[in-house]
Amino acid sequence: MTLMVLIPLAYLLGSISFGVLASWIFQLPDPRMYGSKNPGATNVLRSGKKAAAAFTLLGDAGKGWVAVAWAQHFMPAAGGDDKAIAAVALAVFLGHIFPIFLRFKGGKGVATAVGVLLGLNPWMGLSAVAIWILVAVIWRMSSLAALVAAGLAPIYALFFLGFEASTLAVLIMSLVIIWRHKSNIASLIAGKETRIGTRGTP
Repeated sequence: MTLMVLIPLAYLLGSISFGVLASWIFQLPDPRMYGSKNPGATNVLRSGKKAAAAFTLLGDAGKGWVAVAWAQHFMPAAGGDDKAIAAVALAVFLGHIFPIFLRFKGGKGVATAVGVLLGLNPWMGLSAVAIWILVAVIWRMSSLAALVAAGLAPIYALFFLGFEASTLAVLIMSLVIIWRHKSNIASLIAGKETRIGTRGTP
């Protein structure tokens, strides 16, 4: 399978919104209509349905991992290298951010980025998850946890991957995640950021 096939497939996989899918399966309101209006696990949790939030989290992270696994499996045989794997990783991540199935209005990319990190290097991914959990437990703010994890992810990438194309991909994902959280940053500064578990259904 060539890179020209894998990149579009990864993008289409990334475009699948497990938050919207979970809400349909569990007969919940569309997550784009309440709370932060973000089709991610944290906002789905505001519906009060933990199973739907878990489904969303696992699905969004899983697609990131699967795309990297595809690339790692197929690209060496096709003569691909780390640059090809990095390109596929970015494709699935950007698919989540700008999904063709949702008119290019997607989530913030945190769970999918975690899946990508786990695929590139399990220890790197687990390090990012650990810092997310630590910050979330202490301050109970998903956005703050995501921002801290995104800020540290490129450092983890340098440590576990070295100066590779995948490290640059991680840096790009981190910058996009921080950019997607710009409204959350403003709320954090103003002391008005919503805490994890706050209900937000209509």
